[in-house]
Amino acid sequence: MKPINVIKVGGGVVEDDAYLSLLLSSFAALPGAKVLVHGGGRSATRMAERLGIETHMVDGRRITDAAMLDVVTMVYGGLVNKHVVAALQGRGLNAVGLTGADMDLIRSHRRPAGAVDYGWVGDIDRVDAAVLQRLIDAGCVPVVAPLTHDGQGHMLNTNADSIAGEVACALASAYDVTLTFCFEKRGVLRDAADDTSVIPRIDEPSFRRLVQEGVIAGGMIPKLENSFAAVRRGVRQVVITRADHLDGQGGTVIA
Repeated sequence: MKPINVIKVGGGVVEDDAYLSLLLSSFAALPGAKVLVHGGGRSATRMAERLGIETHMVDGRRITDAAMLDVVTMVYGGLVNKHVVAALQGRGLNAVGLTGADMDLIRSHRRPAGAVDYGWVGDIDRVDAAVLQRLIDAGCVPVVAPLTHDGQGHMLNTNADSIAGEVACALASAYDVTLTFCFEKRGVLRDAADDTSVIPRIDEPSFRRLVQEGVIAGGMIPKLENSFAAVRRGVRQVVITRADHLDGQGGTVIA
């Protein structure tokens, strides 16, 4: 099968012009088929503040009421997405910006209210890999915003890590998929205070051991759990690395 890179870039990178430029240049230099999934949460928070809309977070997750849904739709699907698309066009890629609603790419359902009602937040039901394949075969590079839809006319705010993982898994039947999560660190660190202490490779037994030892903790635990789930569903490998290391040099490989 042909190789494909699915790259997820977080809001911390997207919102730093210098860092984003590094990432997009590295991304443009990758050979072959590729898909970019981006975040942009801090941009949404700043826009909400400008519009007088209060932001509510619970355990780092955004409460998306109707007013905030308008904001994230504008910011993720418009401002951030088109900024990235234009920058990639400037680097010679025929990029096309998408939300999950475009071409019915990603269908989700609204997360049921439990102890917390997250509002218009979506949990993914399916990704139409054939849509992405048609675009890729036509020479396009899909750039996916963290928005999906429910098929009933409603947009849904959806976690970008989840979108990247589901896109990678959906493409695994047709491609040899490498899923890469880009953020501000060089990889999974043995010592959070030492950026050079990258753990080069983690399998499931070593992951469990590192969690027990407290080396891996907090938000990195679900990120790695999702990474192993993607590998079990056919993704060849998952890489966690920094924006300027997309060439395979450095980072942590999950396989």
